[in-house]
Amino acid sequence: MAHVLPAGVTVFERGWLSSNNILIQGEGGTALIDSGYCTHAEQTLALVDSALQSRPLDLLLNTHLHSDHCGGNAALQARYPAMETHIPPGHADFVRVWDAHALSYTPTGQQCPRFHLNATLQPGTDMRLGDLHWQVHAAPGHDPHSVILFEPQSRTLVSADALWEKGFGVVFPELDGDDAFDEVAATLAVIERLNPATVIPGHGAPFTDAPQAIAYARQRLNGFVQNPAKHLQYAAKVLLKFKLLEARHVPLPALIAWARNTSYFNHTFQSHFAGATLEEATQQLVHDLVRSGAATLQDGVVYNLG
Repeated sequence: MAHVLPAGVTVFERGWLSSNNILIQGEGGTALIDSGYCTHAEQTLALVDSALQSRPLDLLLNTHLHSDHCGGNAALQARYPAMETHIPPGHADFVRVWDAHALSYTPTGQQCPRFHLNATLQPGTDMRLGDLHWQVHAAPGHDPHSVILFEPQSRTLVSADALWEKGFGVVFPELDGDDAFDEVAATLAVIERLNPATVIPGHGAPFTDAPQAIAYARQRLNGFVQNPAKHLQYAAKVLLKFKLLEARHVPLPALIAWARNTSYFNHTFQSHFAGATLEEATQQLVHDLVRSGAATLQDGVVYNLG
């Protein structure tokens, strides 16, 4: 069944380097949910400018502060200086002082230009976006401070990386040694209770079969709970793939150097690839990506595919 979005809601489907952007327009103003990665900032501006047709952008919201969801914030703030920016509360203090380590950008080896905030998105509250009233729900798991947004009249859910049509995002607290698989399960239960008719995920096309997506996510989560090493390997591949998406092609020695200087990758390597050197582990992951068709290796250079 084709998805049906509420009037005034437009989804810019971006891919895996940049999260989807959701533009909401109405008599109550204009709002954008999530801003993509910084290297795609010009494209984000072009998409928003074209859709607004000279209207100002009044409000920018971030479901969470991973670099692929807020990397375009600074560019949007420069383009629309009167715009307000609202973020989940958990990392607000780190944004104010700009602690790139606490915000995950240094540990993941990713970029995010500094931006400012005007207010925080408080779970348990409602807010008007365009002409619609949306509920803000806490959605810990993938990120401990993530939120999701639900419009009850049309039963439209902006699920960020808490639920995709096939799975969910890396459970980053687990890479820090914190138990967070239970939080993923609790967030899936919240989504199930909301019973959305349409889901707008952080990545991928909007979809309508939320029960099937939840069942798939629970099956995947159970596999990680039963074998946490599977999650660590998945996380390592995601970090490596993200780097390839960003750079498009990287000489293998430079990719190994990046892995050595990326603490999340190093931690995952030490936990999952015991007995192997970091160079061997990185090469193994590259070969896994090549075998799956996600990359190719030619003359010592790793190229992104797909």
